[in-house]
Amino acid sequence: MTIRVLIVDDSSFFRRRLTEMLSADAELEVIDTANNGQEAIAKALALKPDVITMDIEMPVLDGISAVREILKTQRIPILMFSSLTHEGAKATLDALEAGAVDFLPKKFEDIARDKQEAIDVLRDRVKAVARRRPLGRSTFAHSPLAKTAMPTTRTADVTTRPLADASRSLAARSAMPRPTLTPRSSAVAQSSGKEYKLVAIGTSTGGPVALQRILTALPANFPLPIILIQHMPAAFTGAFAQRLNSLAEIEIKEAEDNELLRPGVAYLAPGGKQMLVDGNESQARLKIKDDDSPRINFKPSVDVTFATAARVFQQKVLAIVLTGMGSDGREGARMLKQQGATIWAQDEASCVVYGMPQAIAAAGLMDAEVPLADVAARILTELKHG
Repeated sequence: MTIRVLIVDDSSFFRRRLTEMLSADAELEVIDTANNGQEAIAKALALKPDVITMDIEMPVLDGISAVREILKTQRIPILMFSSLTHEGAKATLDALEAGAVDFLPKKFEDIARDKQEAIDVLRDRVKAVARRRPLGRSTFAHSPLAKTAMPTTRTADVTTRPLADASRSLAARSAMPRPTLTPRSSAVAQSSGKEYKLVAIGTSTGGPVALQRILTALPANFPLPIILIQHMPAAFTGAFAQRLNSLAEIEIKEAEDNELLRPGVAYLAPGGKQMLVDGNESQARLKIKDDDSPRINFKPSVDVTFATAARVFQQKVLAIVLTGMGSDGREGARMLKQQGATIWAQDEASCVVYGMPQAIAAAGLMDAEVPLADVAARILTELKHG
């Protein structure tokens, strides 16, 4: 079945470029274009596309406002296009708050090593988001418990390409077997009684909203450090960490090189770099490293961070793989599992893209499959906290 796409951008050149790239794929059909948000609202209502690609800055009505209006009446997945700057990051997070499901940079050279790879990433992303209907406005909105947002002095990092899908074949991913494990629901879940020293969470597409939902449900006295690996470009992670920190009761920060892990703090891996766990379980540190290796598509990589956590904390890790394209996290989870660590995966129904959790399940590494809405409560139950 052909996926019908509406392209929204005020640049005629960009509209033509996107149309050419998408239309060359037999599974995709560009049914129309719009040059501003107001026109996008009208065409979305009339044409009912399967996916909308949306620019942020446009005349008449901006993309964020258009997302809000469209999702008031229709559940259409919207993929944003953003500039890789600190201001672009904040606008993109606003778009995710409004209900957009994912984003890509407008400069295609930033998402891949060559033109064909960039085209493949674009097509794969459109197909992936088309398979999920958004639930509407996300839970990024400030709550009464939110901390006062701190002004930022951070400048934009050197832009690096966002992390592309590690697997080139969506068909292969969709053909992966479903797990036979049927764990208990969170309502009746009990602690396993294991001892933990670290919570590690890896995610990609759909991750910003998923992480926000989990982290804002944790109490200020959370007893363990948390490490977060979200596929995200360098210019975005500082703004994302700051926004999460303004909403959550625990402290959330972008990780820095050589800092000690502290209980009740969540450390977000910086975009464009690798985050490694070093030291020992009583005095563990984070190492932030540049990585130019052509063998690793993801920077940061869930596999890399999980593997180092396995070496330092062994069986005392609760690792959770959330929504995302590809299979990043599977091999790191395998190393954790070999040490006796506990591995959870988000269930398919609550994922934007089931790729990463599905890879964990298909490899037989999953101890429990947990709906997103239940993850925070399950963590607290497992740790016997609260």
